[in-house]
Amino acid sequence: MQIGEIYHGEYIGYIYPMRPDMPWTYIFPDFPGGKGEVAEEQNASSRLALIDEGSLKATAMMFRSVALLLAAAGTSAIAQYTGGDTSGCGKTHLFNGITKWRDLESGGVGRKYGVHVPADYDKDHQYPTIFGFHGSGSIGFFFEADTRLDEAQFTGDKIMVYPDGLGGNWAGANYSESTVEQDLQFVWDMLADLRQEFCVDSARIYATGMSNGGGFVDAIACNDTVGGEFAAFAPASGAYYTNNDDTYRDCKPARVPTPILEIHGGADESVKYDGGEGEGGTQPAIADWLSRWAERNECDEPNDQEDLFDGDVHHLTWTCKGQEGALEHYKTDSQKHCWASTEPNFSQIAAGDLPTHIQASALIQDFFMRFTRPGE
Repeated sequence: MQIGEIYHGEYIGYIYPMRPDMPWTYIFPDFPGGKGEVAEEQNASSRLALIDEGSLKATAMMFRSVALLLAAAGTSAIAQYTGGDTSGCGKTHLFNGITKWRDLESGGVGRKYGVHVPADYDKDHQYPTIFGFHGSGSIGFFFEADTRLDEAQFTGDKIMVYPDGLGGNWAGANYSESTVEQDLQFVWDMLADLRQEFCVDSARIYATGMSNGGGFVDAIACNDTVGGEFAAFAPASGAYYTNNDDTYRDCKPARVPTPILEIHGGADESVKYDGGEGEGGTQPAIADWLSRWAERNECDEPNDQEDLFDGDVHHLTWTCKGQEGALEHYKTDSQKHCWASTEPNFSQIAAGDLPTHIQASALIQDFFMRFTRPGE
């Protein structure tokens, strides 16, 4: 049943209810180009899905994405953060589109991180910036290659940052060479260095990571100082040593809600979905970890769940203080300890796994672009 109309240029769209948990979608029957096209508004958090009538048979995942994008439009009235050092704007860089590595002293220790800017980088345009934290025994370069986050389809309009952990690891595990305080200071120092050299949009800074790196992303989110510099977080296959059954009360996020997307494999043998003893200490069950973030974020209960791909993928969403999807989770029952990708990647090969139904690098972009750091 049509419940209203909306106009996009010369095209008339019709508003239809879909399900109780997805109250509307926009249908533009005459829009050229076929189903699933998206037109971005000036504010990236406010988008209209332009869908022809034939797309009503599209997958539940696509409809869910439409609903969340439309819900984000309802939060765009929240004033976003306008501070942050912009002295890096106006500086010209050579060989854009190629990752360049920067040396930095942090806490008296030499550290390193890679920066990838778009090939068409505009020195006067402020860019969303995403930090990507590698897993244990690795470096930023391998995370970059595994996730393919540099590709234009994912981050053609963003700056990517790939830090190296001390000794190939991030803080929080019993094998870590650094403390949580040291690595948080490193993040703080990287932010300062980036803002002084590149044109960074301080309202749209994000963090993702895998395994040990995903666990450190959670540690950033739980810090009310450094974590406050970020708009949203997306750990994958995270080893949450610093947020387990014994330590979760120490998690003090900078704001409520703190947007978080978590992606995890049900067949993960390295960081088990049900928790327990891991390589670097005790890990929480993912269900418990999610429940505690739902409580911190003051989310509504119960959460929504949709089961996709013949029940192999489970997508959970929470509405937190009126922000739909501020907490999200994807579980793929058959996925092992790897970066979820519909195409083969290095972590899948290492885990003896196959391509998954979902593409983490794409899902994370959609999630991040729905959230900006609010004004203070």
